[in-house]
Amino acid sequence: MKKQQEVKGAFLGLAIGDALGVPVEFVNRRSLKGNPVKDYREGGLWDQPAGTFSDDSSMAFCLAESLCRGYDPEDMGRLFVRWYEEGYWGAHNECFDIGITTRKALGRIEEGTPAVQAGGFGESENGNGSLMRILPLVFYLQGIDHPLERYQKVKEVSSITHAHFRSVFACFIYCEFALELLKEKGKEEAFQDAINTVNKFVKSQSLNSGEVGLFKRVLDGSLLMAREEEIESEGYVLHTLEAGIWCLFTSESYEEAVLKAVNLGGDTDTTGAVTGGLAGILYGYESIPEEWIKGLAKRQDIVGLALRLAENL
Repeated sequence: MKKQQEVKGAFLGLAIGDALGVPVEFVNRRSLKGNPVKDYREGGLWDQPAGTFSDDSSMAFCLAESLCRGYDPEDMGRLFVRWYEEGYWGAHNECFDIGITTRKALGRIEEGTPAVQAGGFGESENGNGSLMRILPLVFYLQGIDHPLERYQKVKEVSSITHAHFRSVFACFIYCEFALELLKEKGKEEAFQDAINTVNKFVKSQSLNSGEVGLFKRVLDGSLLMAREEEIESEGYVLHTLEAGIWCLFTSESYEEAVLKAVNLGGDTDTTGAVTGGLAGILYGYESIPEEWIKGLAKRQDIVGLALRLAENL
């Protein structure tokens, strides 16, 4: 029962944050200051009904469905392609938004490239397309004690679309933080324990110091004291990671966290999803406003998927 509630909170938390952000994607922060998101909206760039989630949640749910059958990156890749081609796990059975790096990777899979080799390796291919969908993997990682093994799994799953170290490392930090939150710790203790684990891991491995240095204000905790104007919220993976953590630490409820994330502007659906997944774990399923759950596309399917994953892990 506890596991079921945890997965439900994470999945609905992610999808609702995503859906709140979809109608204002690419709207700037200044505009949202004057007309902030407070509830679901319809329309926007993609002209979608209220409560519609985007590629962030669709790909996360494809990953979750694959994990119900066991850990198989090739199967994950096939489901991602099915989403792209058929709208599988789309809010309304269509793919209306996909990142360039993700589209290229899925094209490679279609052409026969192994899934774990399909992701882009270039420095310019560090959008947030693997971070946005990585959360379901956390529940699989709960059964793995060694950080190196967890890192390797995160690397494989990220690399289906985003294989550069920066994207992989951002996913690793996010997963480590989520794992600590699942231990029912407060956010301060969970974050500190996660960062201690990551810093010890960095010291034990021969990692690129220049790349690791980009994560300095996450790894030394100074991010938590940043002002809003110091938080970026476009599609770059490091900025999305920072924004998600910062929103969680500068709010006191699920609702406050996701609305803060979305109202940063820019890549609003992904910032909302990344924040919402963490907030759904921290505050729990019961903390999510009931009207948001009722208004979410495919909510019953999402709950069913969460229960299946909880039962199969």
